[in-house]
Order: sequence, then C-alpha cells, then structure tokens
Amino acid sequence: MIELSHIEKRFGDNLVLKDISVALAEGTVTALVGPSGGGKSTLLRCINLLEIPTSGAIKLGDEKLEFSPGRKIGWAAIQRLRRQTGMVFQNFQLFPHQTALGNVMEGLVTVLKWPADRAKTRAMELLEKVGMAHKADAWPATLSGGQQQRVAIARALAPSPRVLLCDEPTSALDPELAEEVVEVLSRLAREGTTMVMATHDLRLASRVADKVIFLDGGLIVESGAPKTIFSAPERERTKKFIASLSAPHDYEI
Repeated sequence: MIELSHIEKRFGDNLVLKDISVALAEGTVTALVGPSGGGKSTLLRCINLLEIPTSGAIKLGDEKLEFSPGRKIGWAAIQRLRRQTGMVFQNFQLFPHQTALGNVMEGLVTVLKWPADRAKTRAMELLEKVGMAHKADAWPATLSGGQQQRVAIARALAPSPRVLLCDEPTSALDPELAEEVVEVLSRLAREGTTMVMATHDLRLASRVADKVIFLDGGLIVESGAPKTIFSAPERERTKKFIASLSAPHDYEI
C-alpha cells in the first residue's frame, strides 16, 4: 500500500536519507526506530510530503509521485497524496482556541466541507474511540499531555486516512501519560489501522508494531519483527543501539 523506492533526501550538502526502499502493507503497523539524527522523522515526513524527497518515488494507494533534483511537484499532486494520510505530531499541535470537539471537527468542516452536524457526529465517535468523549467541551490548556495527544489522534483519524503517521507520539509525555497513548494506538492497531510511527519508545514499538525498521545515518540498517530486532538483532550497530537504551528488559517484547 505504501511503497518507497530509492528515496534520498538532502538538506543542502547534507544527505540525510540514502537510497531508502521499503514496502509497507495495508493494515500493518511499522515502527521506525534509531538514534536521534538517524533519519526516522525525516523519512516519516517524506511519506506525506511535509518534506519533499530529493529523488526517488513514493506510491500511496493509487497515487505515485517521482522526484528528482530540481523537479517541482505541483501542489494538487501533493494534496492528493497528503489527503490519504493523517499526522500525529510530537507536541500535539491542537488549536488552543478550539475545544477538543472543535479540534476534531475543524478539518472536516473547513477542508472537506462537511455540514457541522455530520462533522460533530463523526468527531464525537472518534473522541469516544480514544476515551475523550467526556472532555469534548474542554479547552486544550485544561487537558493533560496524554489527553491532548489522544484528541490529536482523533483529529488525525477524522477524515478516514489510509495511513496514520505518528512522529514521536509519546516522547513529550511522562511514562504514566504515555501509557494512555500507547493503549489507544494499540487498540487502533488491533482494529487494523495502517500506521507508520517514528519513535524512541520501545514499549510502544514492541506492543503495537508488526515490523520494526532500524535507521542510522540515513540508511536502513536492519528490519524485522519487534521480537527479533529488540531481542536478537543481527547487526552490530542495532545491538549497540538496543543496549544503549535504559532498562530494555522493562519493555514487553
């Protein structure tokens, strides 16, 4: 469903993604893990074209775009691909002047032009799904970080995207609040939601992902099932990364 072919990304002279090719099936969850600066967030943002690849190709559903240095991609083509994705950011990025309900409704009303009643019904269904229906009328400033992230997940799911992209969804939260988000994402995974997430949280990756991709230096070093990557990695670089994480035995593998 998602195919990345020979993706490269440069920022000036800095090559941050190097010949990345990977296919991700519909209904699966893929975790991108690795050290800071390894390329995982950049790769995630290339999927929905928040970062435009320097070269290579992306296929998402029926949309395929090819990239090369100096080639300009039209806004309409970017939007056709981007509308098949939902994005959950590290720092929530809720609209502070909107209630939880208003945040989830906003894209449906302003972008998709849904009638307010239909958008409200959809938004309430999603707030119920993430355990936030009782906070529908609350302002973001009154919510905990975990609650804000659950509202952000509901907002990302509102237009029924083909894939949910999560950029470090638990990294801004303390362990107790992070557990709320892990549980919501686990439930979505069990329901067959296609997800790709960049994360340092091995608890999240091990509980939710079907496949783990370890990136370092802009390259895919190793990929496989979470149990394999976290318990018996083949590559020395992967072993060092896993060993560097505090108390890896605390994670459910």
